Amino acid sequence: MTDHAFPLRRKVDDLRGDTPFDVLIIGGGIYGAWAALDAARRGLRTALIDAEDWASGTSSASSKLIHGGLRYLENFEFGLVRHALTERRVLARLAPHMVRPVNFVLPVWQGARVGMTRLRAGLMLYDTLAWGRQPVQRHKRYNRERLLHRYPFLAEAGLRGGFRYGDCQEDDARLTMLVVAAAQAAGAICANHVRAESLIEDNGTVVGAELSDQIDRQRWSVRARHTVATVGPWLKELAGETAPAVQFVKGTHLVVPGIPQCHAAFLLNAPQDGRVFFVIPYYNRTLVGTTEVSVERPADATPSDEEARYLLAAAHAWMPGLSWSESDVIQRFAGIRTLQAQDANSLSSVTREFEIRQPRPGLTTPIGGKYTTARLDAAEVIDRVAHSLGCKAPSSTDQTPLPGAPTADNLLGAWIEDAQRQLMAAGLDEECALQAALRHGKRFERLRERLREDTTLAQRIDSECPFALVEAAVAIDEEMAMTPDDVLRRRLPLDLVGRDRAAARAAIEGLFPR
Repeated sequence: MTDHAFPLRRKVDDLRGDTPFDVLIIGGGIYGAWAALDAARRGLRTALIDAEDWASGTSSASSKLIHGGLRYLENFEFGLVRHALTERRVLARLAPHMVRPVNFVLPVWQGARVGMTRLRAGLMLYDTLAWGRQPVQRHKRYNRERLLHRYPFLAEAGLRGGFRYGDCQEDDARLTMLVVAAAQAAGAICANHVRAESLIEDNGTVVGAELSDQIDRQRWSVRARHTVATVGPWLKELAGETAPAVQFVKGTHLVVPGIPQCHAAFLLNAPQDGRVFFVIPYYNRTLVGTTEVSVERPADATPSDEEARYLLAAAHAWMPGLSWSESDVIQRFAGIRTLQAQDANSLSSVTREFEIRQPRPGLTTPIGGKYTTARLDAAEVIDRVAHSLGCKAPSSTDQTPLPGAPTADNLLGAWIEDAQRQLMAAGLDEECALQAALRHGKRFERLRERLREDTTLAQRIDSECPFALVEAAVAIDEEMAMTPDDVLRRRLPLDLVGRDRAAARAAIEGLFPR
């Protein structure tokens, strides 16, 4: 069976017509993708472009979580947390193959800034705010002995006990691409590697943009009744001095070796300054992050040696048994969060609340927000746009599952076992087959078909990583991967988790048409 959302084709020629679009969305991160899907499902003639690739900016530099944001309860941002927990439930229903439960462990040591009693109250509130049928278990308390038995690498001195609570994990870049595919299936015209060079105005109102194709270097103009700029930290480059004041906050993550026989994530406080950071399992590796550093420009989204040392020291303080050092760092990556400009004692206390701005007539842009809440936030953006265009159709992006989504109740049962078994029969090893089934959902059948056509595609791209050549081949042919970077960084996370990136790049380059 082939999902009607695929193949995902780059429809540049459809952007060059004379008929204006109802909505032009500039920026194909998670907010732009959801906005395009929302607008298209309301019947609006919609175009979505990105100067590079889907999720090539901040949306592929997250902590790879769909979560309520437990730490935001400290700042009394109850509405934000409830909003995010509601979306966690919705996204787990829309894409159960991509949004999967992960257990977080919260160890507590003597002298902790937040003690056992206060933490338990916070977790009870977290569970309460997550009303309705949730994809994760309610929290549970652990004593010291049980924690050390399960996680012997934790620091023993002063350990009092801790808690387990649930949130969800995802592959941020791939999930963004699935939303783009759903938008195209709903009628949106989607093209990556198309840059908006400038906005077009008519009597002070934005009426479109001048575009350039980054593949063939052609330039043209496109007209639209309304333009939405979901470009994050690049808004000032597009909107100029009319762009609203914002704060740029850089967050850096490290990729280090996986923790043997451990599938739990950890929420910890850095002893240097008390900041919250995560230690998260990710494709046989571990993500450690994030930092929060104020920066001036999007170009500053470069991880520093100082940040790496900060994260390693924080992890070593509470997990001395792992002994990670700078030589263990496989990769490091950073993204820029665009937050509302405000005075605050620390960057951690700057609100993540979302707001909508209209810097010029005909131009709307979102500020703030979180990956988790992007769907509902984008619906609010399109509510405003639709109202201005006289469209009364409501948002419906919470109704239809994303491409490839299997029945949620069967995901961890017979369906996933059968999909894995069929992919193994086609030539994939056990781990690659499992990850391919989870990443592609019902579209695993397309992988199976390609393996039957060419058995050499069953080979791993990197011996340490659970990704086979067949996934890269399908990405190039059917998922709008136009460059090796599109494959290595976003259709697959090989640039993050692979050690021999040069060999992986050579293998991927060999799959592109000559």
